[in-house]
Amino acid sequence: MSESWDDYAEIWDSNPDVTTYANHAFESLLKTVNPKGLRILDFGCGTGQLTERLSPLATEIVALDSSPKMIEILRQKNLPNVVTLSTLLTESTLEEEKSLHSPFDLIVASSVFGFLPNYTDTLALLATLLKPSGFLIQWDWLKTDEQSDFGLSKQSVEQALQNAELSVVSLNQPFALEGQGQTMPVLMGIAQKQT
Repeated sequence: MSESWDDYAEIWDSNPDVTTYANHAFESLLKTVNPKGLRILDFGCGTGQLTERLSPLATEIVALDSSPKMIEILRQKNLPNVVTLSTLLTESTLEEEKSLHSPFDLIVASSVFGFLPNYTDTLALLATLLKPSGFLIQWDWLKTDEQSDFGLSKQSVEQALQNAELSVVSLNQPFALEGQGQTMPVLMGIAQKQT
């Protein structure tokens, strides 16, 4: 795998697995939260596969990704209610970026947290951006082997959400992708900020 997500940007939207993942994530989201009229943060948005699906329903979406090339492809889609940010999420980013100053009704993160070196710290920062009663929903590859470095376990997600002072609503496996002779299950974590 490449060291940079920029290297995948040009081909990302043409990958059928990426599209399938985004479709399944969006369908599972609609079973949980009605995004109509919400202010949403798509954290680790990539080229905006989930952003595109949410855009017709949301009032505003802030789409944040650390890959400038991924963000550029999303910008070219000209979604009218989407603000794009190409940056890492840090405390200074929260202070500097005006689009992050108003709280969000919903934060989504599709196949992001399992790739971060600082999942727990990032989740704690994201929790500060939620409105009271707001939801954070994540989809990540489910770790099926404790020896593996790939994916997240239900226990690690539950602990991280609790550490971020979010109430765990549910942890479930809404879908799996088939490929290269294996089944790759996806873990969906749903958490809510208390009032």
